[in-house]
Amino acid sequence: MESLSIDATDWKLLDLLQCDASRTNQDLALAAGVSAATCLRRVKRLTETGLIRRQVALLDADRLATLAGHGLTAIVEVTLDRQDDARIGAFAARVAAETAVQQCYRVSPGPDLVLVARVRDMPEYAALAKRLFTAEMEVRNVRAFFSVACLKYETNMPLTLY
Repeated sequence: MESLSIDATDWKLLDLLQCDASRTNQDLALAAGVSAATCLRRVKRLTETGLIRRQVALLDADRLATLAGHGLTAIVEVTLDRQDDARIGAFAARVAAETAVQQCYRVSPGPDLVLVARVRDMPEYAALAKRLFTAEMEVRNVRAFFSVACLKYETNMPLTLY
């Protein structure tokens, strides 16, 4: 992996883009205090190096659930029987294949993994749990928590920490 260095302008561009990636290049350049050509070149480099993974539209899951008449967010702690890299990797691959699982973290101490899943309703969660947890003999323990309200949801990285 090549060494990557970024300067204050790159940090500013990253911060601006994570707040609103739909800005035009001209507007982004003006906000960052650089020329449009410089802005375009830097954003392209930040994308090619993987610092910018992708640009997406963030949907309001709760409002969509209201329109659809359903929606359930589950935060699930998973403990495996054994924690070797091969078993965790195999389980992580199963989790990655599930579109309902939006996030998966390997954590310590406590459970081995924490998942955030978004499903239609409790029967859909039960089916997901059966596929991921009960069909897999390597899973020792599962604790699921179901969201009653989202009090904060942000995707922005706190770049002031860097």
